[in-house]
Amino acid sequence: MRSTFSGLNTMVRGVFANQLSLDTVGHNITNASTEGYSRQAVNQAATRALEVPSIYGGVLVGTGVDALSIQRARNIYADKQYWAETSTHEYYKAAQVNYDKLEAIFDDSDKTGILNAMEAFYSAWNDLSANASTDSNRVTVIEKGNIFIDKIDTAAAQIQDQINAQYDDIRVHLSTINDINDQIVELNKNIMGAEAVGAQANDLRDQRDLLVDELSTYMNINVYEDDKGMYTLVSNGISMVNGINKLTLEMSDPIANKDYGLNDYSIQIKESGIAFIPQNGALRAELDTIAEDKAYIDKLADMAAFMMTTFNNMHQQGVGIDGSDSEFGSYTVIGGAVTGNYNGPTYGINFFGDDNTIYTWDESKKCVIATELSGTDAITRSWDVDVKTENGVTTRTPIVKIEGTEYQTSELKGMNIINAMKINTKITATGGTSLIAARAFSVEQKVDDTGAIDTNTYIVKPNGTKDGTNAVNISTLFNLDVSNVVNAAIVRNSSDAGATYVDFDTKARSIDKISLNAYYNSAMSQLGTDAKSIDTKESAQDDLITQIVNWRSSTSGVDWNEELTNMITFQKGYSACSRCLTTMDEMLDRLINSTGVVGR
Repeated sequence: MRSTFSGLNTMVRGVFANQLSLDTVGHNITNASTEGYSRQAVNQAATRALEVPSIYGGVLVGTGVDALSIQRARNIYADKQYWAETSTHEYYKAAQVNYDKLEAIFDDSDKTGILNAMEAFYSAWNDLSANASTDSNRVTVIEKGNIFIDKIDTAAAQIQDQINAQYDDIRVHLSTINDINDQIVELNKNIMGAEAVGAQANDLRDQRDLLVDELSTYMNINVYEDDKGMYTLVSNGISMVNGINKLTLEMSDPIANKDYGLNDYSIQIKESGIAFIPQNGALRAELDTIAEDKAYIDKLADMAAFMMTTFNNMHQQGVGIDGSDSEFGSYTVIGGAVTGNYNGPTYGINFFGDDNTIYTWDESKKCVIATELSGTDAITRSWDVDVKTENGVTTRTPIVKIEGTEYQTSELKGMNIINAMKINTKITATGGTSLIAARAFSVEQKVDDTGAIDTNTYIVKPNGTKDGTNAVNISTLFNLDVSNVVNAAIVRNSSDAGATYVDFDTKARSIDKISLNAYYNSAMSQLGTDAKSIDTKESAQDDLITQIVNWRSSTSGVDWNEELTNMITFQKGYSACSRCLTTMDEMLDRLINSTGVVGR
């Protein structure tokens, strides 16, 4: 049988349920602007009914409403999509920033970049070719050469600084990641404790998901939830967080990289010492952009290597204006023995680098081989004659030989090539401008007084004082590919008189077969193309992220109109239950205090 006061309990439950719903609405409204907050709602259900006997059998009478739980509105599928796509978006954003910095380093729009310096250096050689004896033209070649060197040095140094800054950013990011993992572990503990009694730790879950949102910007992560409500975060097959346990990321000890003049680092897991390589996110982008920045240092090094090898090779084939052209050199070949001397102007010297070092390009190792000649005897430069007959046409080419009593070789890569690219100190010294080899050799067979040709004797002499043939040949190196560059001679080097001469391979070039100008423009075109591609990808990814955020917000976001409508609904429900409770109270008061009063 129903209790006389059961109706009161029904209304009390209604008052409590509406009051709890109003409190939840207020919680939603006050957190409408809270980042990561998910809209909450009271999950209500009718309480168990009471059976009341009737003429036709028992009937069930309702006993009111009860709040089963307070649940947050969350779309886990949207969350997983957001975490996956955010990593990609942050990768593009970090790469985009790096490309912006590279474009600023190689900016030629204001006519102060590498391209302008290279063109000015070319123009200086072109002007020198018109009149090789003008000292002002020779000084200009040196000045423009120094500017060209400075632009390459500056660009390389800026890229080095950029790489070091990226390593600093990685170090900061790892500290942030470790802090996030610490907080997620603490939230896992608190959520497990709060939900052990059946409640829902909605606000704690929101805080944890917000931390996962931030973590997904740095690396790719997969999120798994166990039956206790704790998260396991997996990145690249490694569990960064597993319930109440976590791993710590740190930078490795510095690894000296002499080729690029800096220290390299890797990301390691502190607990195991195993290398950690993220597959996406800002961390991966920074590792990739460091490698790409090094590639641009390599491109600058290739240009410097071209100047140290091919450019020097061409310069060695010419002569300066420091000697007397009236004294010719001769070389006599009799029975295989070579005799002779040369008393003309200086030849066979480097324009770039050390005067006693021969620089050659090793295509297999992608480096410059620096052969430093030394010893008690002076470094000697002499010449031979290469005679070739093809299709009845005989050509005679001077072969410059550079040798010393001792030598040692070293391999130059990256920044070491760039640092070695300095104008020869002999040329920059007082009076050294006369050593700039703008003129070319000429080769003639000796003719005696009777007009007979001496087939064993050749005379090698420089062209006229104002001749600029070799300057023309040098200037062609800037704009012509290897097939269109005509070499005036072959340069050889040797360690001693008994050694086999090593010919320069004029086709083995650090910039391959294209011209220096084309190589630089190709690199800049590739930079522009890559930067534009990343901009396009970042823009498309940003649009996708916007769609996913809207998708998440449509479920978990607080809608003011909806909340205000709910507020009115629950307010009216609260008032109605209260009014009904008052009416029932009046009825019971009448029943208890007035029944049986008549006849007393």
